[in-house]
Amino acid sequence: MSVRQRKLEMIEAMNRARALEPSSFVPNKLLDTLIEKMKLKNDAELCRVLEVQPPIISKIRHRKLAVGATILLRMHEKSDISIKELKELTAQAGTTPPARTVPAQAQVQAVAMH
Repeated sequence: MSVRQRKLEMIEAMNRARALEPSSFVPNKLLDTLIEKMKLKNDAELCRVLEVQPPIISKIRHRKLAVGATILLRMHEKSDISIKELKELTAQAGTTPPARTVPAQAQVQAVAMH
């Protein structure tokens, strides 16, 4: 078995394990609160205001991506909602969001492309 095959198997195993973990990450509450407080119509408008590509918001909403520091700061700056309150909106008390986040570099690139 080649190194590449072993690496792919390890990645698949990690993804399967991650899928089995109970997730307390509650992105809809966060995104819906932002849309409501900023008086926006939908996710597309939220993307424009936050200056991020639509796939970023879509992945967050579908729990494929946790809210990273860069997007959290952008949400805070554009909505004037405290970072503490934004974090509370993403997780239930006493639990943590999934480990996977987009590296800050990727978020910055996504913002710059818009």
